[in-house]
Amino acid sequence: MAPRRSPVFRHIEFLRLSDRRYLVIIVSPDGDVQNRVIFTESDYTQDQLLTAANFLNANYAGMAIEQVREKLQNEVESLRGEIATLMKAAVQVSSEALTQSQDDVVISGERNLLSVSDFTSDMGQLRRAFDLFEQKAQLIRLLDVSAQAEGVRIYIGGESQIVPVEELSVVSSPYEVDGQVVGTLGVIGPTRMPYDRMIQIVDITAKLVSNALSHK
Repeated sequence: MAPRRSPVFRHIEFLRLSDRRYLVIIVSPDGDVQNRVIFTESDYTQDQLLTAANFLNANYAGMAIEQVREKLQNEVESLRGEIATLMKAAVQVSSEALTQSQDDVVISGERNLLSVSDFTSDMGQLRRAFDLFEQKAQLIRLLDVSAQAEGVRIYIGGESQIVPVEELSVVSSPYEVDGQVVGTLGVIGPTRMPYDRMIQIVDITAKLVSNALSHK
């Protein structure tokens, strides 16, 4: 699983498109720009949009979106009702925009399974393995579970109740950036794979990736 971006915004702007329809422009700390269109029950002038943007940028820039959401909820009574509604809608789409592309899965070496005797003797097993690679959503769920555990974890086929293919096993480990878990890497293979060797490879690789990303 590729490193997850921190859902933090550096700057936000509003642009009025038409009645009750606005463009929200969100800039992340690394300069990534996301645009989202929101619809509101009330109509806002460009001056009101500027006021809302200035408030968010002055008070919340650099914070994680979830922190902004919580603080905005606590302070909503002290803000003008209409503007508060606009800002809450903006925070919601900002959260979606900044986290949308986090769930990228990088798959490499799957052709190596063609040389594994367990699979070449049963093409049905091999087909199910490749189906899993196509269904990245299942892999994301599996790697998410792995990221919640410390160190190397082993999931053996159906026994794990996590791996969706009976004949496959996964050896995985989370990796970190500056002490925070940001992704997971693992090896997928037959249930009879050499686990002692795979555990060492995954453990060392996770540590190397952590060190490389933390010293950028």
